[in-house]
Amino acid sequence: VQLQASGGGLVQPGGSLRLSCTASGRAFDLVVVGWFRQHPGKERDFVAAIHWDGGRPTYSDSVKGRFTVSRDNAKDTVSLQMTSLKSEDTAVYYCAALIGPWRERFDLRQYVYWGQGTQVTVSA
Repeated sequence: VQLQASGGGLVQPGGSLRLSCTASGRAFDLVVVGWFRQHPGKERDFVAAIHWDGGRPTYSDSVKGRFTVSRDNAKDTVSLQMTSLKSEDTAVYYCAALIGPWRERFDLRQYVYWGQGTQVTVSA
């Protein structure tokens, strides 16, 4: 699976952005897709994940209620709708594909395929 993340940019606090992760290659509709983010000088953290069937969206506590993950397998795309953005959401966002059990979705080491990352900057 090859992944391409897009949609990042500069937004004011309280604003919204929609990130997209587009896949090509092997059966995208059979993999769990996760979103992670990395703040400067920090480790990459789990943000959200969605099951291959489009169900069971899972979020980190820091984004729950503000971010929504969804997927369209017909278009090989997973989206991350981000609302009520805060300065602490500023990071490089990555999408990744998990070739393994659903229970491993929080562990970035279990994700085999990664997109290149897209920068999100929340600033006035």
